[in-house]
Amino acid sequence: MLNNSTIISVSAEIMSGTPVFAGTRVSVQTLLDYLKAGESIDDFLDGFPTVTKEQVITLLEEVEF
Repeated sequence: MLNNSTIISVSAEIMSGTPVFAGTRVSVQTLLDYLKAGESIDDFLDGFPTVTKEQVITLLEEVEF
């Protein structure tokens, strides 16, 4: 996966090692929860402005569902 990249960061010092979008404290799971609930990427980005659309799109392109 994209751990410790420009997209995703994992550090024991940030949210106890939960994968987050790099440079933020927003967990990747939060995005997945939004999408599962039928929310759009734009809704997610409105709620979490520290995450960039590029980060979200790159993550979704790289992750296998």
